[in-house]
Amino acid sequence: MPRTNLRKTRALDDFDRAILRILQRDNKTPQRAIGERVNLSAAAVQRRIAAMEEAGIIERNVAIVDAAALRMTITAIVEVQLTDERLPTVDKARAVFLGAPEVQQCYYVTGGISFVLVIVSPDMVAYEATIRRLFTHNDAVASFRSLIALDRIKTGAEIVIA
Repeated sequence: MPRTNLRKTRALDDFDRAILRILQRDNKTPQRAIGERVNLSAAAVQRRIAAMEEAGIIERNVAIVDAAALRMTITAIVEVQLTDERLPTVDKARAVFLGAPEVQQCYYVTGGISFVLVIVSPDMVAYEATIRRLFTHNDAVASFRSLIALDRIKTGAEIVIA
């Protein structure tokens, strides 16, 4: 299903941008501490955060978990080429990828391939089962290519806020 943004638009000011920079590093920073750093009251910070959540600027609050601690030792970046780029084919693939818990990230892209996915698995046996389920037995997939990560250099990246 195509992603649509039905939320209200909201212009960001310098206070909002400063708050977002802090929250991206640690979203558990107390609002009082944020207020002290950006020269606002805790109540004003709370109102601004709520407004940015309502507008969809802050999509959600998550914990970035160490995959190794969960024994998810395989990280694969997978390029997927669909059989065609017709909307029903793309929507079917998108739904399958969205519903797969092993798929940590999924991007619909241009440039000769259809999707790029980041998949985590506890081992190669589980990874093989995942690729069979998502790609090999999927009529919408023409081909795929797996790149296995040797090391995680950076994850959970912040968006640079000017």
